[in-house]
Amino acid sequence: MTSKLFKDSIVIGFALFAMFFGAGNLIFPPFLGNSVGDQFVPALFGFLLTGVGLPLLGILACSRAEGSFEKIASRVGPRFAMVSTAILILALGPVIAIPRTASTTYELGIVTLLPSANSLITTLVFFAVCLFFVLKPTSIVDAIGKFLTPVLLIVLISIVVKGIFMPIGDIAPLGVEGTFVSSFKEGYQTMDAIAAMIFGSIVLASVKSKGYKDHKDISKVIMMAGMIAVLGLAIIYGGLMYLGAQTSGLEHVSFTRTQLVMYIVKQVFGSFGTIFLSISAILACLTTAVALLSASAEFFTKLFKGRVPYVANAIILTVISVLMATNDVDSIVALAGPALDVIYPLVIVLIVLTLMGRLVKSDRVVAWTVYVTLVVSLLTTLVPMMNISSLTALMTYLPLHAAGLGWMIPAIFTFILATVLTKSTK
Repeated sequence: MTSKLFKDSIVIGFALFAMFFGAGNLIFPPFLGNSVGDQFVPALFGFLLTGVGLPLLGILACSRAEGSFEKIASRVGPRFAMVSTAILILALGPVIAIPRTASTTYELGIVTLLPSANSLITTLVFFAVCLFFVLKPTSIVDAIGKFLTPVLLIVLISIVVKGIFMPIGDIAPLGVEGTFVSSFKEGYQTMDAIAAMIFGSIVLASVKSKGYKDHKDISKVIMMAGMIAVLGLAIIYGGLMYLGAQTSGLEHVSFTRTQLVMYIVKQVFGSFGTIFLSISAILACLTTAVALLSASAEFFTKLFKGRVPYVANAIILTVISVLMATNDVDSIVALAGPALDVIYPLVIVLIVLTLMGRLVKSDRVVAWTVYVTLVVSLLTTLVPMMNISSLTALMTYLPLHAAGLGWMIPAIFTFILATVLTKSTK
């Protein structure tokens, strides 16, 4: 391995970490640790699989498809590719991720600094600033992002290290069962796997801009960069979950996700720590929201072939984000749950089939497997919400249904059957 390849991998790896890492994701590991107590180890493995491992596989899958999720999804069909990409952009943008940054800004940042601040006014100001930078791009936001990510990372590592050597409290045995499965699904909420599918083209372009042309060298750089990024995420997520588990012994105390983060920081670093984290969180959420809003507006401008201009798309998406952000963080997380329960199985199946490479020789196999996964995911998600007891009971017969993975066995069976039938047809 050449020194250039090693250095470039580190640079791209840190950039990739910055893309994945957002202040909005800080709220999940501590809350998970608090809710599972002494079962935080299996919970950590489940969370890291979908919150860290899957994004790495997503980046590798996109590198095989010239950095484009749309190209991966096009094996199912052009219409599916267009619709699924639009859904991913909406989820990563104005429907879930962007509103969550605004609500996190208020709960994790503004409330600490200005306890009497009005949430609606804060949200409107937040998106007014976002829209200003989206419509008039400047280097200020990029500069803040490049400076802030290393600072926030250092602060979080300091909090984790001090919390390990000077524990907040004892980890309590809560008797929680099925922590691996519940944590596996909690990892969906980071949305990093979806982000990986969208960021893939950026990573590939960055690697090629550094002069790499050979496919093997490109794969090596992306693999090493991805490993560096997910290692950083694993350390942060794991440390925060461990600190959250240290609060599991608190009796008669109920925290929201953001309240728990602030409680931990205050216990470790005092009031000064909470103020510093609040300011950092506000700026981090702002830079994330600007980037996501800009990317979403650009996507829909291209999708509509310029018939709806960039400015109009940016304004429309901002209005949608404002409406969604009127909910608090926990409400947005609850609303996102069913949507992610449908989206993530499709993303997982597409990633796996892409990484299987030549073993999947027919696009028809991909299409059948994906559509069966979609149907089963929709049924297992929507039927319980419809309160139809007969259909709900029918869903329980699916293997792994209790684990929230009822789509998995049907997807595997369909893949095998479709592969056999395709060979027979040939």
